[in-house]
Amino acid sequence: MQISKGWCQFARVFLPFAAGYYLSYLFRTINALIASPLTSDTGLGTADLGLLTSVYFLVFAAAQIPVGILLDRFGPRRVQSALLLIAAVGAGLFAVSTGLLSLLIARAMIGLGVAAALTAGLKSIILWFPRERVALLNGYMVMLGSLGAVTATSPVEHLLAWMGWRQLFEVLAAATGATAILIYAVVPERDIAPSTARPTLGSVFRDRRFWRMAPLSATCVGSAWSLQGLWASPWLTDVEGLNRVSLVRQLFIMSIALSGGAWLFGMTVHYVKRRGVGAETILAMVAVLFIAAELVLILRAPLPSILPWSVVAIVGTATVVSFAVIADYFPPELAGRANGALNVLHFGWAFLAQYATGLILKQWPTNDGHRTVQAYQVAFGVSVALQIAALIWFALPCQRSFVSWMSSIPFFTPADVPNVVEPIGLHESSVILLPRDDVAEW
Repeated sequence: MQISKGWCQFARVFLPFAAGYYLSYLFRTINALIASPLTSDTGLGTADLGLLTSVYFLVFAAAQIPVGILLDRFGPRRVQSALLLIAAVGAGLFAVSTGLLSLLIARAMIGLGVAAALTAGLKSIILWFPRERVALLNGYMVMLGSLGAVTATSPVEHLLAWMGWRQLFEVLAAATGATAILIYAVVPERDIAPSTARPTLGSVFRDRRFWRMAPLSATCVGSAWSLQGLWASPWLTDVEGLNRVSLVRQLFIMSIALSGGAWLFGMTVHYVKRRGVGAETILAMVAVLFIAAELVLILRAPLPSILPWSVVAIVGTATVVSFAVIADYFPPELAGRANGALNVLHFGWAFLAQYATGLILKQWPTNDGHRTVQAYQVAFGVSVALQIAALIWFALPCQRSFVSWMSSIPFFTPADVPNVVEPIGLHESSVILLPRDDVAEW
């Protein structure tokens, strides 16, 4: 009976919210595939396309903290179902829009409507499942949701050949509305106890550790979302010269890597933390790997492009690592606020990176509709430079600790002491014998 109850709870609580997060990821990444027919049908330029795609991240980021407050007050069932209805209306409006303004409004509505997709799912897991299973179910939630990026490749390509992008968004509008109704009708209600915790959001923003790791997490994760969500497709077409079939195949492989990345990071964090290694170490390693992958693309290293692009995709799920770092920094009563604050920076940076890349690319002329390699190198290089700066900022406390430790060792002590010779007897008389249990500090 307990097993049956557990599976019933999994089906009624976990799966409906996983479906909502799946739609969120699908809306986030689908513009990379429909970019070509969308621009040809509406006459959008490169900068317009970057703005249109990135406004999703802007609205998503702005909604994170208000959504967190609503989730705490009204619960994930009511908040998620109401917001998904807004996303459904936005998808329907996107399907019938012909100009940039109406497309922007529709895309913004979609971003607002799916703003609670992940946080509502995580909140429901905390409310309904045992504490020892929360981390495992969080990983499954991210993994299943990221299958939306898989859908936004070959499956969507086949649908586009059959019905076109406008009809596709009509289908997505219907699916989103049905998911909203499913969550409201199937998910049971859980009473939310009023919060009596004294810490506030200001406690997060005043914490130096937060501002040490947040820029690194935001510049890496946000840039990865920007690249896979939009700019991977133009790069592969203009720089790599891939045709439509090869492009869709590579985007499909990247989305598979994205889905596996959530599971990989979750297992890695769980494994290393059991051995006393902090999640900060993993975050730094992820940043170094991401920067290296981008440099491989910028410098046109003789490697298959699928390798660095798969790394870019995997880094998009490094939020699993970032939230593990946050969990080490803040107590449980501040974890929700801290995660929301970090998500604001993730999606805010994704907006800036996506839009700025389009503005930079616009400065170079096109040749038969294609941008030059130099344009992409400059646009991607600016992002890499900011990531390197964030990595240095993140590593500064470690460097200061290392220098302090080195200077405390007598062998490395600087020889700038006064040139005064003191009697040996003075030193002999000043020797203090410490007990065996005391720890001498060099």
